[in-house]
Amino acid sequence: MPNRPLLYATSFIAGLTTLGIELTTARLLGNIYGTSDVAYAGIISMMLAYLTIGYFVGGRIADRHPDARVFYALLAWASLCTALIPFIGRPALLGAAVAFAEINIGAIVLWVVVTLVLFIVPVGLLGMVSPYVIRLAVDDPAHSGKVAGRVYALNTAGSLLGAFGAVLVLVPGVGTTPAFLILASIPLIVALAGMLIEGGPVVRHAWMPFVIGLLAIFGLRGPIKPPPPGLSLLYEAETPYNLVQVVETENRTRYMLLNEGVAIHSIYNPEIPVAFTGGVWDYFLVAPYFNEPPYTPDEVERLAIIGLAGGTVAKQYTGVYGEGIAITGVEIDPELVQVGRDYFGMTMPNLDVLVEDGRVALDHMGAGYTVVAIDAYRVPYVPWHMTTVEFFREVDSVLAEDGSIVLNVGRTPINRELINAIVRTLQEVFPSVYVVDVPNTFNSLVYATRQPTSADNLQANLNALSEDGDPLLRASLRLAYENLQPVEPGDIVLTDDHAPVEGIVHRLVLEYIVAGGTEDIGRLGD
Repeated sequence: MPNRPLLYATSFIAGLTTLGIELTTARLLGNIYGTSDVAYAGIISMMLAYLTIGYFVGGRIADRHPDARVFYALLAWASLCTALIPFIGRPALLGAAVAFAEINIGAIVLWVVVTLVLFIVPVGLLGMVSPYVIRLAVDDPAHSGKVAGRVYALNTAGSLLGAFGAVLVLVPGVGTTPAFLILASIPLIVALAGMLIEGGPVVRHAWMPFVIGLLAIFGLRGPIKPPPPGLSLLYEAETPYNLVQVVETENRTRYMLLNEGVAIHSIYNPEIPVAFTGGVWDYFLVAPYFNEPPYTPDEVERLAIIGLAGGTVAKQYTGVYGEGIAITGVEIDPELVQVGRDYFGMTMPNLDVLVEDGRVALDHMGAGYTVVAIDAYRVPYVPWHMTTVEFFREVDSVLAEDGSIVLNVGRTPINRELINAIVRTLQEVFPSVYVVDVPNTFNSLVYATRQPTSADNLQANLNALSEDGDPLLRASLRLAYENLQPVEPGDIVLTDDHAPVEGIVHRLVLEYIVAGGTEDIGRLGD
């Protein structure tokens, strides 16, 4: 009779490892593609499918070979395959990301198939553990129910520990790749111990720990992900929310890249701390100037930014209005705040940083803000809870009487559905809404004012600015006016009860691909 306590311990460890793999896989995928509800649903579905295969195949093999030595050998192979996941998976995922950006359908399919096959082996083998343990642990059919219940209870308890351990301890503590190596080592120790106790072929599998050790020594060198061509990597780290990279050009311009590393989230040059970027950040300066003219810079008193990142918008506002403007920056990822301070000059004394979810932050931000800037959307990872009528009403409650809101929203040359949905939703709260397309990007800035206003006010306020006024502000107002677009409300009002944002975004991306778009799809929502 096999050692029953060790079998039960193996069931616990298998549950721990399986959920640990699932949650760590979410971070591995997030480092390349970012996160969304659909991505998480895909990961969960994939794992459940592989476990289903493991349960079925494991039961059949257990009946044919009810031998603990075979069982622990299978567990050892599951461990080794788990250790290989990040080293095979990361190149495959990067290949899929590049193929997606280049709209290469054949390559996308190839890399997705490679990714699917990559996970089926370790997860499938771990799925075989529970039926195998039940077969080996049952010596009396009269007690089979009790044994099965105990096995699944221990497996589920291990899953709970694996889920929280991966999210709260392993990934934030050591990183994604080391987390996989640790998750692989635990069942391997159990497998070798089981073979030793049951007289299995320990020597035949003794090389496996050395392979994992070599992977730890040599496989963790170098960057997690190579920087784009022509850029040098200054900083790289995994956080609970993102893979963060800071890269620099030859002229010392720095970019903050997150996850898949295509969109630019902040920009900074230490030799020219405040300058016209030509990107979306400049257009945030425009928001208050839709108010009735003459609207002067000294009327802009307070700014809130939801989606602070490296603080580029805060730096532009401080450059134009000086340190007299009070800025509240909200960023959910604390590591981005530190990166902003270390690499993007985000050390302005007038900036107060709140590290929390943007919607939660609104509850204790106070009132009287001249502008609330929302820079937390990025296709295809748009936080739906910050697109709804209820959210915009909360924003309205913190605005001054002449306050305005500005949002950075993604689009494609053939699909403006997300913009139109945001416009329609904003019109439920604000009397006037405007849209400005940022040239040479997949971005539009959507503005809304608390008072009834006119688009012509923008030109009038530009004309009212003195010729020696701030050149960055004047350039931003001029370009914004030149790129004003017709406001076309969509048919849907987004609410907390019904906000199909991801469906809208997926149609946006797929229609672009089907239409044969050749520009970099990853630039959506820079």
